[in-house]
Amino acid sequence: MDKYQIPNVKTFEFTKIIGIENIDFGKYIIIDDFVLIYAKEQIKIGNYVHIASFASISGGGELIMENFSGLSSGCRIITGSDDFHGAGFGNPTIAEEFRNVKTGKIHIGKFAIIGTNSVVLPDVMIGEGATVGAGSVVTKDLEPWGVYVGNKRIGWRNKEEVLKNYEKFKALSESEQVGSLFRP
Repeated sequence: MDKYQIPNVKTFEFTKIIGIENIDFGKYIIIDDFVLIYAKEQIKIGNYVHIASFASISGGGELIMENFSGLSSGCRIITGSDDFHGAGFGNPTIAEEFRNVKTGKIHIGKFAIIGTNSVVLPDVMIGEGATVGAGSVVTKDLEPWGVYVGNKRIGWRNKEEVLKNYEKFKALSESEQVGSLFRP
């Protein structure tokens, strides 16, 4: 099944996309069942991106997911949220003037992977090749090619091996590059 019939994008019966007109889709994207995307502002999803089941993208801000990036199951990409510092006290049931809503842009770099049940908050740049461990809460920018638990870098990803493998990938024909869901 391909619920939304977006060229080169696989969606399923229980995928939910609101504001599809605000999304720029690349090709060879898989958006699993039980994913919610609410696009009030511009979202750009690059090529060869996977958004796993029970992930959500919401909040009303901007998002860029570069090529070969991914969201594991249960991830929450929060581009906007109520901030309860100061005088804000409410939620969407009350007028904006009584709330302190913070929206921002999230940028997930090429080859970056966000681990299961992680949360990324507004105004965060996740660098190329960075990986975020399961259950993390990310509140600040992450350096390229780092391995993170939350905001703390615990190691480095093997950039040379990833890029060497990527060169092998690029040498293949397009039909050899894609996974089985995109093959006739």
